[in-house]
Amino acid sequence: MLTKDKIFSLLTYPEKTNKEVVGGKEVEIKFFGEESNYNRMAMISHFLHNTDLLKDEKRETAIEYMRDYISAIHPEYDEEYTCMVCENAMQLDLFQDLFDVPFPAPRKPKFTFIDLFAGIGGIRIPFGELEGKCVFSSEWDKAAQTTYTSNFGEIPFGDITKIKADFIPHHDILLAGFPCQAFSIMGKMRGFDDTRGTMFFEVARILDYHHPKAFLLENVKQLVSHDSGKTFKVILETLDKLGYHVKWKVLNALDFGLPQKRERVIIVGFMDKDAANQFNFDFEKIPYSLENILEPAENIETSLIASDEIQAKRHRRVEGKEVFYPSIWHENKSGNISILPYACALRTGASYNYLLVNGYRRPSSRELLRLQGFPDNYNIVVSHTEIRKQTGNSVAVPMIRAVANKIVKLI
Repeated sequence: MLTKDKIFSLLTYPEKTNKEVVGGKEVEIKFFGEESNYNRMAMISHFLHNTDLLKDEKRETAIEYMRDYISAIHPEYDEEYTCMVCENAMQLDLFQDLFDVPFPAPRKPKFTFIDLFAGIGGIRIPFGELEGKCVFSSEWDKAAQTTYTSNFGEIPFGDITKIKADFIPHHDILLAGFPCQAFSIMGKMRGFDDTRGTMFFEVARILDYHHPKAFLLENVKQLVSHDSGKTFKVILETLDKLGYHVKWKVLNALDFGLPQKRERVIIVGFMDKDAANQFNFDFEKIPYSLENILEPAENIETSLIASDEIQAKRHRRVEGKEVFYPSIWHENKSGNISILPYACALRTGASYNYLLVNGYRRPSSRELLRLQGFPDNYNIVVSHTEIRKQTGNSVAVPMIRAVANKIVKLI
């Protein structure tokens, strides 16, 4: 069996092209680098999870990549045996580690979807719960790729700008939490002037080619008001020109049972006008509990405890304020401290002491995931620093779950 360790020990070749004389003719021979080989592994994993959905040429390409990979890992195999292994990879449990994951694909899917700007899969989880099958995923951040693979058994492809629309399989629903930094308060709000802001048009490119039945897009609430509403107007007009009937609303994670004030705009579109007319953002509020999120004190690593100086500084700044437990002590940009029964929005670039549990420690990796609604069987395979970054970029899973339930009923 090829374990995760072997799967991630990507072969590295010089990224160059050599000219060689073959059969009397000068030809170029390409040597693949790490990124190229990563995408080969992504192709293999997508092939293994979607053997019944890939076109013949993609199947042949995936098998060719698998043959090259196995030959490199096991040079003792002769060509005939390597080909046999490739053709029977599933029966031989060769890549079983890609299937022994917390969130496997359903055996008999009811619909298909793709996961763009996938992050760590927060949007994917609810659609998988509804028996949807992901047929393509893309995420450029390497640490997020590692987390995603460990939980879904699928190695996401990299830079979406380098992937042609016709390479992506047909799907019923497109999901995308396209980069929000270009529109966020903390990201200087440069919008379409920021390369990350133009990623919306990558979504539009794929929608234009495939015309899935529906889509769900997620972004920061500032997207709605950015550039006096002009940016959002362009987005809505673009979706309308693509033939979609669109509805949107700013939702707050606090209303979906999570002790985190996280406001995000959710944009939903349907090709079918009747489906769009039936869709709504009416949800019953679910109470939240910070106590249910927090881990026992004995489980907290000492590295998460703030220094005596930081703790003393926090306590001085809350003198005269009502102090209660459990609570999250939030420090804003001006240094004011708020004592709250919930966390303010998790942020990727926030100060390390931006949020302190009960005024003395930082949230653990598991608590950060819980604040976004990830279940406790979600694998943590990267450092705490990376988890802080990943959860700050992720979505409130229960919020997406509520919307997903309504979308799937209408496709």
